[in-house]
Amino acid sequence: MSSSPDSTELPTGTWDKADKSDPIISEVDIEANTITEQLTKDKHKETIDYSETSSLDEEKQQQPEENGKLKQGLKSRHVQLIALGGTIGTGLLVGSSQTLATCGPAGLFTSYLIICTFIYPIMNAFGEMVCYLPGNGSDSAGSSAYLVEKYVDRSLGFASSWNYYYCFVILVATECTAAAGVVEYWAWALKVPKGAWITIFLFCVVALNMLPVNFYGESEFWFASIKILCILGLIILSFILFWGGGPSHDRLGFRYWQRPGAFADHITDGTGGNFLDVYTGVIKGGFAFVLGPELVSLTSSECHDQRRNIAKASRRFVWRLMIFYVLGSLSISVIVAYNDPNLQNALAQSKPGAGSSPFVIGIQNAGIKVLPHIINVCIMTSAWSAGNAYMFASSRSLLTMASHGHAPKFFSKINRFGVPYVAVGFSFLFCCLAYLNVSSSTANVFNWFSNISTISGFIGWICACVAYIRFRKAIIFNDLYDRLPYKGFAQKYLIWYSLFMVSLITLTNGYQIFIPRFWDYKDFIAAYITLPVFIVLWIGHKLVTRSWRQWYIPVDKIDVFTGLEEIEELTNELDEKRVPPNNAWDKFLDALL
Repeated sequence: MSSSPDSTELPTGTWDKADKSDPIISEVDIEANTITEQLTKDKHKETIDYSETSSLDEEKQQQPEENGKLKQGLKSRHVQLIALGGTIGTGLLVGSSQTLATCGPAGLFTSYLIICTFIYPIMNAFGEMVCYLPGNGSDSAGSSAYLVEKYVDRSLGFASSWNYYYCFVILVATECTAAAGVVEYWAWALKVPKGAWITIFLFCVVALNMLPVNFYGESEFWFASIKILCILGLIILSFILFWGGGPSHDRLGFRYWQRPGAFADHITDGTGGNFLDVYTGVIKGGFAFVLGPELVSLTSSECHDQRRNIAKASRRFVWRLMIFYVLGSLSISVIVAYNDPNLQNALAQSKPGAGSSPFVIGIQNAGIKVLPHIINVCIMTSAWSAGNAYMFASSRSLLTMASHGHAPKFFSKINRFGVPYVAVGFSFLFCCLAYLNVSSSTANVFNWFSNISTISGFIGWICACVAYIRFRKAIIFNDLYDRLPYKGFAQKYLIWYSLFMVSLITLTNGYQIFIPRFWDYKDFIAAYITLPVFIVLWIGHKLVTRSWRQWYIPVDKIDVFTGLEEIEELTNELDEKRVPPNNAWDKFLDALL
């Protein structure tokens, strides 16, 4: 006769014959009933059925036993530099010229400032969710699609996963296309076929992502350092030119905000025209920001001391926004006018690389001759580095999709070095879209890719905001808010602001094409093709899985317990072993990295 620890039978006979009117026996009876009820509640709490949530645990058990796991090869300094400069590419250094020419200096600066206000809560949302449960290495728990499936709905997670994957691989092609164009700034590079340059950049991206993740982290550490130093140098140089420190000692000040003006009035004049300049700047400037928060969260499963490093990276994201984007856009606005002939000519002729960078045009106008070549090298490495980061993100996204049944299972294969080699190889096939650049001008392909990928990124941000709202409800419902290791400032209010802004921009990003004189069917397709595709994926998955009766996971069914005690114990162990910095230099490095 075996006994179960979950059920204990009290002996009968003597107990049944006892006088239950006896006060002592009555007290024992009441106490026994109380204990039984408490055990029943505890047992029920421990056996909550999470099968209706997202089936994540069931799918993870279906992983082949011989499959490897992602390695935690990213150090603190890797994660911090990825957070600061990982996705800074051609969007800020080159793409900002189009925003400046269209919207004017005030339109550029104000739009970038507005974008920063709703990107920061999105980064905090990722930070809170990922720091709470960073994942165990079998897939990328920091993927937005994973979070959407876990906290909102499986079908929405399916649509979000393919939307993100498409966005990531398109951005790899975009940045490699841009890098190939940047090289052509030098006359000698024109002797080499454009397809050869694309092949070189793609090969380097794929080769690096086939190596263990610590190689990716090390390369991004140095390339991000180059980007950061380059942008900081350009900001300082712009400040010097602002006060007349250039070769001609011409003090620029806010001259170009006065003549030809702060706004370009590209649609109409007056206050309405100024508003549209800013709004257009927000839409166009989105490409420079897209998928920045996601890249930080995607590193969570492959970094040491996950909670500490991801929280630190999330907190420092605001400095990236304020220094690189806000000060960077302000610097651009004071060194070159929106109607500058060199700027207009560069955009009209689709000049590659530094030829169309507003920083370089402003520096050339100041009479500085050698620096443009140095900046072009920085732009080239920035474009390639961003493509490398997006390849990392696309392979991890595809790995997560395969692990959760949203893509064929063989994409989840990981070798003994922790590399999802099948996902990297398949992503490379999509990246070959960059070869379209061989028969089209760089600017046309760049704009086409960036328009589509930007809207995909906006849709991903909408899903991330919804996921955070559901996550927060589940945390509060289960009285776990005090156990959050990272909390964003005023997050419960700001996330609604971010959701509203991103939704509004997504729905109205093509408003200009509805004005008769701006109508272009190609622009219409680029602006809105992503929305119906996303909806078809979402509703289609609902129909195929016959899950249309439940559009979101009830808050009491959201699993916020699995893995919590393990990560808390691991974090406590790491905190106990950590040796605090004992001198000024170590304290500086700890604060910086």
